[in-house]
Amino acid sequence: GSSRKSATNSVLWWTGEDIPYVPNKRFGGYCLGGKIAPIFFNTQEDAGALPITDCDVSQMNMGDVIDIYPYQGIVKNHDTGAELSRFSFKSDVLLDEVQAGGRINLIIGRGLTDWAREVQGMEPSTVFRRPVPSTDSSKGFTLAQKMVGKACGVAGVRPGTYCEPKMTTVGSQDTTGPMTRDELKDLACLGFSADLVMQSFCHTAAYPKPVDVQTHHTLPDFISSRGGVALRPGDGIIHSWLNRMLLPDTVGTGGDSHTRFPIGISFPAGSGLVAFAAATGSMPLDMPESVLVRFKGQLQPGVTLRDLVNAIPYAAIQSGLLTVAKEGKKNIFSGRILEIEGLPDLKVEQAFELSDASAERSAAGCTVRLNQEPIIEYLNSNITLLKWMIANGYEDAKSLERRIKGMEEWLTNPVLMEPDADAEYAAVIDIDIDQIKEPLLACPNDPDDVKTLADVAGDKIDEVFIGSCMTNIGHYRAAGKVLSGQANIPTRLWISPPTKMDAHQLSEEGYYAIYGAAGARMEMPGCSLCMGNQARVADGATVVSTSTRNFPNRLGKGANVYLSSAELAAVCALLGKIPAFDEYMKYMGEIGTKGAEIYRYLNFDQTPEYRDVADKIKLAA
Repeated sequence: GSSRKSATNSVLWWTGEDIPYVPNKRFGGYCLGGKIAPIFFNTQEDAGALPITDCDVSQMNMGDVIDIYPYQGIVKNHDTGAELSRFSFKSDVLLDEVQAGGRINLIIGRGLTDWAREVQGMEPSTVFRRPVPSTDSSKGFTLAQKMVGKACGVAGVRPGTYCEPKMTTVGSQDTTGPMTRDELKDLACLGFSADLVMQSFCHTAAYPKPVDVQTHHTLPDFISSRGGVALRPGDGIIHSWLNRMLLPDTVGTGGDSHTRFPIGISFPAGSGLVAFAAATGSMPLDMPESVLVRFKGQLQPGVTLRDLVNAIPYAAIQSGLLTVAKEGKKNIFSGRILEIEGLPDLKVEQAFELSDASAERSAAGCTVRLNQEPIIEYLNSNITLLKWMIANGYEDAKSLERRIKGMEEWLTNPVLMEPDADAEYAAVIDIDIDQIKEPLLACPNDPDDVKTLADVAGDKIDEVFIGSCMTNIGHYRAAGKVLSGQANIPTRLWISPPTKMDAHQLSEEGYYAIYGAAGARMEMPGCSLCMGNQARVADGATVVSTSTRNFPNRLGKGANVYLSSAELAAVCALLGKIPAFDEYMKYMGEIGTKGAEIYRYLNFDQTPEYRDVADKIKLAA
């Protein structure tokens, strides 16, 4: 199931209380932590638990009985009375959420009460604790603050402000989808209020269990009958599809921690909050602070965009803003919005590599500042894809038509928001790309533990995975160039394109023949090894992967996993080891000379088999 909802359910199973007449679901309970990632914190809020973050738990041991004093912000040992820790709430509204049995209950109940009292000509109720407006500032707004402001009907939203931004796009995937369905039933939702809701089947399609097959059969109708768009098993990864349905400078959410829009901004959430956002068209948010990352310079030979992804934690470590050790962990990104500048001409597919990886920084969300040209190109391509979907019977057609019209309307006046020059940030990190002379890898088993290629060269590699939402078609062409003419490679190589469109195009271009000759295991488009819930690497294997994260045991029991670019991963697959830089560059030479051919992205409006079908679709006036 969902890592957020399942983890919360597991905690509540032991510390929560039964909900009368509702089986297999509990509420309440407590969770204390030095750092609680935003998506976990929010899921516990929705479940009526009391999550206490930024709380030193080093003096608490298994078996201790503790007393929590929420109004005083103190934790004591029950037996000795010794003070163990102090804490504070960012907002006392959290206590109302606990009393209400969850944040969603509070929002609905408080809203109904306010509306009823307004109709009766009464003053707002004093029963509820109200969010305290943040102190206004004469400073400007960041890009994220402006995007959220637009979704709230104001110029910008300051950090610490409680708001309920409009949700323009909502995504759900198949491990969280059944729980989201249950939550939608609890909300008596018969039709979505969010402009576009999309359901994917990327986590379970490749190796479905009987319960997954049942989900594949029943969930599409449930979603489409409420006005949502249901993908099909085998279509590919939620993010690679959802990104193609986005409108610039809008806000959304999704039931997957990697729902990180490359245009606009998203705040990933647990199943309950995703259901609420889909049903009501808005979502509660305590606006986070922002951290600005500014790139400058040009990519050096052999350095890829994935190395810039890894350069963000690498630079933060060097600046003393991030530590790898779990004890006393320091993470400037945790719970904040990561805002990225300095790479304005990236294609949107490339920008997603950066925004996607903000999940591993424990960031609440991410923005990538792009120029108009790549976004215009992307939307023109996506309009064709959505029309192709309508022609191929995807439902709900009305939702797809509405989104196409939204894209076309934006293209008539393609203006993008920009941050104010005097906007304030919790921290600013400058990264000089000219100084990155070799690939950077995240080392076993922590995506924050980034080292240079020279630091890890020579390590023996057993398996290689090229796949996940961090990849696009250019990565597979590059890997194909490295593997061309090779057979009986010394590693077990897994390849899983992100969508069926990528897989089809790669097959048409002959790359599947190259992969097959090299002995690669070809996976259905989807999450594959990255999710780690079905296919697994061998126990104790050392792996180089292009996936999102490398936490212990995720890809396989006892596996040691490096995270790298697809280009470096392909070289590792061929050599059976992590190469030295000069070895690596022997294979990167051809890729560098054929970059324009290799890194061509899927522009559906320029592809006859999609364009010709799409041109037959006439939208209702």
